[in-house]
Amino acid sequence: MVGELNRRRFVKTVGAAGLLGFSGTALAQQRLTWFAGGTGGTYFPLSNQFKTIIENNTDYTIQVQSTGASVENVGGLAQGNADFALIQNDVAFFAYNGTGIEEFQGTQIRSLRGVATLYPETIHVVTLQGNNIETLQDLQGATINTGDLGSGTQINALQILESVGIQQNDFTEQNTGFSQAADQLRNGDIDAAFVVGGWPVGAIEELATTNNIAFVNISGQTQQNILQQAEWFAEDTIPPETYTGQNEPVQTVAVQAMIATTQDQPNAAVRGVTESIFNNTGQLSLKQQFINRESALDGMSIPLHPAAREIFGPATTQGGGGNQTGGNQTGGNQSGGNDAGGNNSS
Repeated sequence: MVGELNRRRFVKTVGAAGLLGFSGTALAQQRLTWFAGGTGGTYFPLSNQFKTIIENNTDYTIQVQSTGASVENVGGLAQGNADFALIQNDVAFFAYNGTGIEEFQGTQIRSLRGVATLYPETIHVVTLQGNNIETLQDLQGATINTGDLGSGTQINALQILESVGIQQNDFTEQNTGFSQAADQLRNGDIDAAFVVGGWPVGAIEELATTNNIAFVNISGQTQQNILQQAEWFAEDTIPPETYTGQNEPVQTVAVQAMIATTQDQPNAAVRGVTESIFNNTGQLSLKQQFINRESALDGMSIPLHPAAREIFGPATTQGGGGNQTGGNQTGGNQSGGNDAGGNNSS
C-alpha cells in the first residue's frame, strides 16, 4: 500500500526542479542513499539486508532512511535526495505518467527508472460467508470499502471493478484503512473490502477468528483482462489455510514491490547494487523465495535503467518503455506473498 504520510509533502518536495531527477555528490564518495519505508513494515528491514549485502560485495556504503514509503520515496528520487528506493510498481507507473494518484496529476516524473521488481503485494477482496458475494460481478450495487481515499489500494480497487463493468457510481463506496474495514465487515456496515498487502494481513486474520470470512477469486478471463489492461498487475495465489477457515487457494492479482532509481544514476552504481543483491539472495531472510533473476522484470511498469537492462535484458511489460514488449510475464508469482503482518508501510 502507499503508506501513511502527508501527501502534500510530496508536492512540495518534487517541484519543477525535482523533475530533472538529478543525483547528488554522494556517488563521488561511494556513498548511496536508500529510501525505504516505515520501521514497522517490510521495506525498512529488507533495505537494511540489502545494505549489508551491497557493502559486503562492493565499495559502496548505503545509508538506509526510514520514510513514508512509496509516494515519499518517489519525491526523494525526483529531487535527488535518494539514489535508490523501494516503491510499488503501480505507484511507479502513476508517478512516471503523471496519473492515478492526485499528487501525480500533471506532474510526470520522467526521470524515474526501474531496477528490478522484488515480490508481490497481494490484492485481497474479502467478504463474509452469507453475503452472497462469490464473483466480482456480485459487487454491483454492494457497499464496498476500497481503501483510504486517494490510496494505491483505492486506485487498484476501482480499476479491478471497472474491468468487470462496475463503475464508481454502481456501488456505495466506503474509504478507511484495513483495520476499520475489518470492523465494518464484522458489524455488517459493508459487504466487501479491498485490502492490498502481503499475506497474511493481520486485520483479515483477526476478522477470520471471529467471523466466517470468504474471498472473491480474480481468475480466468477476468484476471486476464486485468493483466492486459494494467501492466503493473501480476497473477497471484493466496495459499489454502493462510487464514483461519480458508480451505481453498484464492486466485487473485498482485502489485509488485520494486527497486527504483533515476536516469542519471551512473551505470556503475546501478550495476554494483543490482549484481550484489541478485548474486547473494541466499543471504536474505526476507522475501528470499521471490527475489530472483527470473522474476526481476515481472510487472516492471516504468522504463528500465540501462544498467538493469544489461543485467536482466529488455523489460517484459509495456511499462518498460522503449524496450521489447510481450505482455504480462507473471509466472514468478503463482504462489507469491509476503511475510506475516503484511507490508504495512509500502
